[in-house]
Amino acid sequence: MSNRPLAAAGRSLPLLRAGLIAAIVVAAAAYPLAAYTGIGAKATAHAMEQKTNILRTALPAETSYLYAPDGKSILTMFYEEYRQYTKLSDMSPNIQQAIVAAEDNRFYQHHGVDPKGVARAFVANARSSGVSQGASTLTMQYVRMALRDSAKTPKEVQEATQQTSLRKVKEMRMALDVEKELTKDEILERYLNSAYFGHRAYGIYAASQIFFSKTPATLTPVEAATLAGLVKSPSEYDPISSDQKDATGRRNYVLDRMAQLGYMSPDAVAAAKTEPIRTKVTNPPNDCASIPGKYTTWGFYCDYVKNWWSAQPAFGENRLERMDKLRRGGYRIVLALDPKIQAAAENNVGAKDSVGSPFANGIVVAEPGTGRIKAMAVNRNYSLDLSENGPSSNPEAGPNVKANYPNTVAPLLGGGSLPGYQAGSTFKMFPMLAALDAGMPLSTVIDSPYRYQSAIYDGWAPSNASGAMTGRQTMWSGFGKSVNTFFVQLEERVGADKGVRLAEQLGLRWRTDVDRDHAAPDRANKWGAFTLGVSDATPLEMANAYAAVAADGRYCEAMPVMSITNRDGTPTTYRTTSGIEREVAKPRCRQVVSADAARAATDAARCPTGDTPAKGSCGGWSTADSVRGTVGRPVAGKTGTTDSTRSAWFVAYTPELAAASFIADPDNPFNAVGDGQSQVPVEAVAQTLRDGLKGTGTREFTPPSDRIVG
Repeated sequence: MSNRPLAAAGRSLPLLRAGLIAAIVVAAAAYPLAAYTGIGAKATAHAMEQKTNILRTALPAETSYLYAPDGKSILTMFYEEYRQYTKLSDMSPNIQQAIVAAEDNRFYQHHGVDPKGVARAFVANARSSGVSQGASTLTMQYVRMALRDSAKTPKEVQEATQQTSLRKVKEMRMALDVEKELTKDEILERYLNSAYFGHRAYGIYAASQIFFSKTPATLTPVEAATLAGLVKSPSEYDPISSDQKDATGRRNYVLDRMAQLGYMSPDAVAAAKTEPIRTKVTNPPNDCASIPGKYTTWGFYCDYVKNWWSAQPAFGENRLERMDKLRRGGYRIVLALDPKIQAAAENNVGAKDSVGSPFANGIVVAEPGTGRIKAMAVNRNYSLDLSENGPSSNPEAGPNVKANYPNTVAPLLGGGSLPGYQAGSTFKMFPMLAALDAGMPLSTVIDSPYRYQSAIYDGWAPSNASGAMTGRQTMWSGFGKSVNTFFVQLEERVGADKGVRLAEQLGLRWRTDVDRDHAAPDRANKWGAFTLGVSDATPLEMANAYAAVAADGRYCEAMPVMSITNRDGTPTTYRTTSGIEREVAKPRCRQVVSADAARAATDAARCPTGDTPAKGSCGGWSTADSVRGTVGRPVAGKTGTTDSTRSAWFVAYTPELAAASFIADPDNPFNAVGDGQSQVPVEAVAQTLRDGLKGTGTREFTPPSDRIVG
């Protein structure tokens, strides 16, 4: 059956434009303020033309969806207005007919403004000496909603919705223009995707889901009449929160109107009116804290996606604009996370008392050559509920400040505003890479005493962790044993600033005033302690920096998504500073150091893990010699601890994956984890690489050239 009333089928009732203009004049009389505003074509023509152009293409805000890596499982949504745009062909005729019956029974006869409706409003308003009745057609209502949805400032929102005669007359003018540009079906489709139905349901898809847990295509006449009845007053006719008396009365009114318009037979309406309103409520998830069921442990990864998004210029000029795009843009976002690797990471993070410990143990896994983040896990629950958290371990925080465990949404793994944790000797990778890239060979020998006093660094005198490290060291043995006095001297030769700048090129950022001061261009060359990892870093940064070494010196920006598509299904793109259009979700990579320098660094980095380098000697022992046996394949990496073992780290990589793990107290960096837990990150990384790569083929590292070996 056609959506048009039976009485109108096959007939056309054109209205003369002169009659429509007369309707606007009547409208001005119906709203007394208009008599004093001097409204006319001359005063409003420019505004009408400008806003009509917006209305021709305006699309309402739409929910963005975050998908699991399979591209099918919805993890959560991001929205201010829960909405999914639905084509008219995907809506039941019942809802199309019901909304016409409820809101504008002459929709198919008028041309945007209904003179009969205006006349009725004029009479009613004259009798009440005010505005007791409107004359809004579906087209006029759509105009109002389109202006609201396209508004960019609070003032524009107010102008689009305020109850004034000026707004009403402008609305009529635009409705006439819109009906010249859009068909009735196009207007009805846009209306049904814009209307508010209550319970944060914007548009018919959201309303169908929230009230009846179904799609608009399957709405029955009773359900359609119930939803259509809500548009007039979502709170008054709410069938969920009220006793349904008013909702039922309104529904029955809509059903009667459907019968009068020929959409339903009187018998069908009589039967429908005997049915109760049977709602089946769905509460759609919103944001990362709403990730359901088996995916709840992915909350930290979801939060990282949000933080990453907020930093992308492709989505706006500032953080506010970008997050507005996320919640209103209707994007389809597919995670780069690998479920197998994520499960391995979750199974292998841990510390004493697990989530009940003030010490956070977290791990991030990155893919060399793409920068895609394959896993993020920490021994915490991602939750906004801090009611069961104890007091903070930081004595300066005060008695009312909650600890970050067992529940938190703080970005403990990176990607947010937290500075991170001192990463210790894992930073020795940066001056070593800088030295290799500058032409120093792996076999560079430096006499490394237990304590070394630096003339360059104003008499600073660091020492080694053990007297057993004293002696002549190469890059292999110096890295494998983590010899501080070797690396301070190596840093002196290449320049501390070279290591600092290289770390920046590999994605590290300085988030504390102290670190920014030391890293400043005019001071970086005096930052001798840089090589000992006194700067804060996050596991996200460290995993991705080491992944660049695994990828032969090719650094790729950390990327949490596999794909992002617009509401029309096309890939989301951005334009580079050079004018090239690229997909937002594609890897963004650049060569930072030569491939040979990176391969040489990897050869030295096999020494700490108990692996055997291709070219040199590790000197007899190493700091994490059990890792090679656990991983069961070629592996390179570096341990790191800070003074008094306040934090402990391990970063390692195979040709396929790079992983960084830490253990520290995020609330109180002076709360030392102790030597007894320094192996926790080592085990977390080794076991995660083992489990995440299980069943995959073994790849070998490419050996460095003889030239760089020396």
